[in-house]
Amino acid sequence: MTTPGLPREDITAAMAARRELGPDYDDAFIETVVDRIEQALDARAAAAPRPRPAPAPRYGADAGAGRDHSLAMAVLSLLAAIPLSAIGVVNAGLPGLLLVIAGIVLVNFTYTFRPRR
Repeated sequence: MTTPGLPREDITAAMAARRELGPDYDDAFIETVVDRIEQALDARAAAAPRPRPAPAPRYGADAGAGRDHSLAMAVLSLLAAIPLSAIGVVNAGLPGLLLVIAGIVLVNFTYTFRPRR
């Protein structure tokens, strides 16, 4: 695909006309040349393919769709289990430890079998 430009003959003719008219018409000559250059640039910009905009980031319930966070959930469960187990054992003994472990298992179970969208 060719892009429109300023033909060299047009610029050469404009320069010759400027020489003939003299310095009194310099401002008009410059404005004319600048207008033609702007028209050529606008035509090129219109002919150039436009890049597609990036999709907007999704937030809310759909943000994590298609992602599997099972490893992160497992690591966080283990990290939470250590101090919670210690607190449960110190305050309630073996029943406290069993309650903490049951709670962590319940959280992981509900995460694993949650309804997916």
